[in-house]
Amino acid sequence: MELEQSAAGAQAPADVRTIAVRVRVDARAHAEVLTPQILECLSEAGRSRTDIAAVVVGVGPGPFTGLRVGMATAAAFGDALGIPVYGVCSLDAIAADGARDLAPGAELLVVTDARRREVYSARYREDLPWAQGGIGRRVAGPDVGKPGDLDTEQATVVAGSASHVDLFDLPVLPVETPSPAGLVRVAAPAVLARAVPEPLVPLYLRRPDAVEQSYRTLDRTGA
Repeated sequence: MELEQSAAGAQAPADVRTIAVRVRVDARAHAEVLTPQILECLSEAGRSRTDIAAVVVGVGPGPFTGLRVGMATAAAFGDALGIPVYGVCSLDAIAADGARDLAPGAELLVVTDARRREVYSARYREDLPWAQGGIGRRVAGPDVGKPGDLDTEQATVVAGSASHVDLFDLPVLPVETPSPAGLVRVAAPAVLARAVPEPLVPLYLRRPDAVEQSYRTLDRTGA
């Protein structure tokens, strides 16, 4: 992804341009395919590892294995290249992808599959038009629970996994999963400001998986 401040001004959404992308849904092959696909994207885009200025990674909520592999890979790239790694809530990325279609005052409910007949959820309120930087402000969540237990009274639209959005009597935005562009769009203000990233902490939200583990880059001594 290439990221630039929008020509429309600092308050407008950052310009995020996809120069190469690989998307594969396979819960059993995270470790085997992730790094090779990253290298394929670099080759396709005509870039080298030294051209990478920052890494953005989804931190969940989601299953343990996928988060662990993705975050460990991101941290390894950041450490090897000496660049910052920014973690983004995956639900925030879905909201950012859907924000273009929201009017000011709208409230978006995002739900994704948490298994065990539960969903991960968060709510977002659109305070500004897209052209003025509106990408949805999170006002509740992320949480995990039964779909019927969610507080949806203020929600005006829903997005997320196809098997769950129809459980709610709300208009559906056609955004099912977090995209690479959505993740980068959420992290853009911090990346462009060269802010010091927060430690990477996976959002498991459910015990016994809910064990916080910080993926910190190593210093030169290996500490």
